Amino acid sequence: MGDPHGVGVVGLGFISRAYLHTLANHPTVRVVAVADLDPARADAAAATIPGAEAVAVERLLHHPDVATVLNLTIPAAHAEISGAAIDAGRNVYVEKPLTVAFPQARSLIDRATAAGVRVGCAPDTVLGTGTQTARAAIDGGLIGRPFSASAVMVTPGHERWHPNPDFYYVPGGGPLMDMGPYYISALVHLLGPVRAVVGAASRLRDSRVIGSGPRSGQRIPVEVPTHVSGVLEHAGGALSTLTTTFDGVATTAAPIEVQGEEGTLAVPDPNTFDGEVRHLALDGPGWRTLQPRAGYVAASRGVGLIDLVHADELRPPRASGAVALHVLDIMTALLRSAEEGRRVELTTTVDRPAPVPLTPTEDWLSLPRPSTDGAGTLVGAAAARSAPARRCPGRHRMGAPADQGALTARWRVRVGEGPGPPGSPSPGSPRHWGGTSRSAAR
Repeated sequence: MGDPHGVGVVGLGFISRAYLHTLANHPTVRVVAVADLDPARADAAAATIPGAEAVAVERLLHHPDVATVLNLTIPAAHAEISGAAIDAGRNVYVEKPLTVAFPQARSLIDRATAAGVRVGCAPDTVLGTGTQTARAAIDGGLIGRPFSASAVMVTPGHERWHPNPDFYYVPGGGPLMDMGPYYISALVHLLGPVRAVVGAASRLRDSRVIGSGPRSGQRIPVEVPTHVSGVLEHAGGALSTLTTTFDGVATTAAPIEVQGEEGTLAVPDPNTFDGEVRHLALDGPGWRTLQPRAGYVAASRGVGLIDLVHADELRPPRASGAVALHVLDIMTALLRSAEEGRRVELTTTVDRPAPVPLTPTEDWLSLPRPSTDGAGTLVGAAAARSAPARRCPGRHRMGAPADQGALTARWRVRVGEGPGPPGSPSPGSPRHWGGTSRSAAR
């Protein structure tokens, strides 16, 4: 039983509140330092966390008690802050996406491997009971062989509610890069890695009007596609169709549906941790709601970092840098496919993360402290990095040496202002799945 794992938080914008709510009182971790472009915001956050101090970013990265840097800056700063943390010998857990450009992300993972530190990345929502119960149902054979899935995200755009939405509409933003990680990560958990994609994209308007806050009424430019659709070819043979848009109003489609030879699953919003998983069997009487059978119960943002802290050689982090790199590969390939008008094969693959056994709230909120070496470093951390993926011809193997390249971004620290181990018991055969019957009508 070691001391709490020291965490330093860089970026104290909107999403930081959810992370700090989870981490501030968890026995596994201790938030020891916070940093922000706005010193007053850092001071205010530190005042709410016992024992935390507000410091400059450079000081945080080299703070003797910080073992992991939680990077909640805007996407454009992800590569630079995460890279600096890795160079300082710190583990990193970063908000999605891993970086805005795929070469940066690959270099980041390679540098972490060489340094013997871990990289984790949001979203961790897919570790909740929603996606994990759906995965357990698929793995347990409830719908037979899965062959197809659809994922749909429709919203009129974040500028309607966010007071500073600029970064949603510059490179690294847009509906695919912002919301796609939730849906694509869920599809990887459910159906496995992707080998190729075909994409199409459009931009409905060249500018947007901020709808709330002190800048309400201000017009901002749009530099990225605001509607992206695509087809994902999974390595296992299934095909997933994906739609992400900032141009629509709403949809009645399930956030994710998975089709199998013997049934269909309606999967809840992967931007949330829980929600109803509904099942319709071939020749069945109607839709029924499955009881939660897997996942962290009533989880919240930050559970992925806790999961990373407790990872080891046998069970790599579930919200890992390897998964995030593959997801970014998928997203950038979709955009490249849309631009070039062709099918694009991926350069990465990844193993499906270990499933999460059904873990009651009181259990994951009171996980015992991991063993450390007395300096805050996890015992075995060097050997417990994100698991390397299976080798596939022509694909980058996670952790393989590569030219690190030079980070070209300047020190522009901007705050983020926007939003069971392998061998776990089988979820059982379909007849063992409890549920509530529902009519076939939604």
